[in-house]
Amino acid sequence: MRLVTDQVTVTAEAGEPTGERRIDAIAVPYNQWAVVSGGQEVMFKPGSLPVDGKNPRVFMYHDSTKVVGSVVERIDTDEAMLASMKISRTALGDEALVLAADGVMDVSVGVNVLEYTEDKQGRMIVTAAEWQELSLVPIPAFAGATITDVAAQADTTPDTTEESTEPETVEETNVEPVQEPVAVEAAAVVPTAPLPAVAKKNFGMPSAGEYLAAFHRGGEVWQRVNAAAQDAMKERQTALQAAAGDVVTTDTPGLLPVPVLGPVFQDLNYVRPVVAAVGARAMPDGGNSKTWIRPTWTTHTSIAAQGSELGAVSATTPVIASNVISKTTLAGQVTLSVQDTDFTSPAAMEIILRDLASQYLLASDNVAADAITAGASASGSTWTVTANDPSTLIAAIYDAATDILSASNFLPDHIFVSPNVWKSLGSQLDADDRPVFPYAGAAGLMGVNAMGSANVTVANTFNPFGLNLVVDRNFANNTMVVARGAAIEFYEQIRGLMSVEAPSTLGRTFSYYGYVSTFIADSDLVKSIAIA
Repeated sequence: MRLVTDQVTVTAEAGEPTGERRIDAIAVPYNQWAVVSGGQEVMFKPGSLPVDGKNPRVFMYHDSTKVVGSVVERIDTDEAMLASMKISRTALGDEALVLAADGVMDVSVGVNVLEYTEDKQGRMIVTAAEWQELSLVPIPAFAGATITDVAAQADTTPDTTEESTEPETVEETNVEPVQEPVAVEAAAVVPTAPLPAVAKKNFGMPSAGEYLAAFHRGGEVWQRVNAAAQDAMKERQTALQAAAGDVVTTDTPGLLPVPVLGPVFQDLNYVRPVVAAVGARAMPDGGNSKTWIRPTWTTHTSIAAQGSELGAVSATTPVIASNVISKTTLAGQVTLSVQDTDFTSPAAMEIILRDLASQYLLASDNVAADAITAGASASGSTWTVTANDPSTLIAAIYDAATDILSASNFLPDHIFVSPNVWKSLGSQLDADDRPVFPYAGAAGLMGVNAMGSANVTVANTFNPFGLNLVVDRNFANNTMVVARGAAIEFYEQIRGLMSVEAPSTLGRTFSYYGYVSTFIADSDLVKSIAIA
């Protein structure tokens, strides 16, 4: 689980070469809802993170191969967990300090949840967690997650060498790092200088990371960055046309000159019903392997009554299966002309890149939905949809629940359905034409029946037979699966944006990608119901 927060202070203390280099941050704000990397809404309660034990490591982009330091001080308050990070004196550590000082980095906490509860909406309330790492990331999960204060103290150690009046140079490159999302190339570090953090550079054309970070921050920061970007582009604008097949101004007529009223109408809801229901887990081993093993029981040990004194007791050899899990790469790309970036209002770049990232959410949810239907075992029951007769529905649900209980001692807690099945459930009437699943409180509907409730405006408040209903358009028609949610595992590693410039055509290609894996731990806990 990863939660991005705000208010970060960067301090690089100079002087002795061993002087401390620190980044101070609010690691986790308490009692605030936020959407974590898996799409689930989460709140951390005060005291949910430890202040002792092994220091959490500091990574770049949640990548365990890019360690830049450790959390050396943790202060737990009623409002938030505060963290002070010591940044290692390495090239990657220097880069981390420079990027943070330039205002394009924020923090994201990585935890292993130990104890939690859920509210009526199914949102997670974390009460205890193992704090594993704290990462520097370029784009926060919500608009307020930005760096608010950067301080870099000058070196106070006497220096007998002659000061150079030449400014430090930044080596330009057309390809930005393959990270989440694109960050700025770190300034070259002079070997004799003990301080990697440098004074802010004169603002020119921002990279994608700088541009998006300012957009999420909003307010005056966004206005200044956007205005400076427009000025910089006007100075070097030419009449070159973007390559065929790319997104050019003629492809986005609705964004071209004033008057344009507000943002583009949002015709898609970028939600992940299945992923939100089962939760997204971090890839094992930092996501560095192509495949990995998920063990499950094939044969358990046994206990039985001894037949007689000194008689042989029950003995069963346990068997544990080694299931090989593979990764699926989800990715998409778009190429923008500089004209499409400059001449559109609202800016096409912001809107299109946000949509690209959101399409990843929809695609990853589709992978999870396909895994459920492919991994489910048949319950053997059929729901024959008949007006004013819910008897076959009731029998089918309880048959599936009984199969799960008999196989595992667990009871189901979720029911996954396609939109047309959701409609059929909500339309069920009893013999007296009363809704089987009424919406108590709605005009003219009384809560007479007690097998669950329904709401035509909020699908996830529908709880037939006490099960958590998950309606997802990624399911094929007539899909109904009753399951124990813990048997459905979804793993994810979001890598984010990468980009490359094409100066010869005045274009820039953006890609957004990530890795996902799915695993049905026990098909006996995931039962499909046929619908006739």
